[in-house]
Amino acid sequence: MRIFKNAWFERFARKEGISDTALIQAIVRADYGLIDANLGSGVIKQRVARPGQGRSAGWRTIVLYRARQRAFFVYGFSKSRRANIEADEEAVFRKAASYVLGLSDWYLTELMIKGKFLEIDHGEEVSE
Repeated sequence: MRIFKNAWFERFARKEGISDTALIQAIVRADYGLIDANLGSGVIKQRVARPGQGRSAGWRTIVLYRARQRAFFVYGFSKSRRANIEADEEAVFRKAASYVLGLSDWYLTELMIKGKFLEIDHGEEVSE
């Protein structure tokens, strides 16, 4: 399983103090079938816990997700700042998922070199 953040999400996570470990845990839960909301077409919403608090008080993340293969964190928000994403945003994420989840390894590497995506190093396979 490979896990990535897009450039926007990387800045968001850094500003909010979201650790890579918390993101990895969100994907492990998804791989075990514990998906907070399946928005369809390879898009899920996963909650990420704030340190010392539960996931319900944490952040909501939008992930382009293909089980046990790839996950791309592309958007995040706190429940206190925003209730949910809009239907038109959801449609944009679905369209992005069809493109991003189909990227070849070569092209994905090129996008990483250009700074569009950052791979989260988890040191081992997240799931079998």
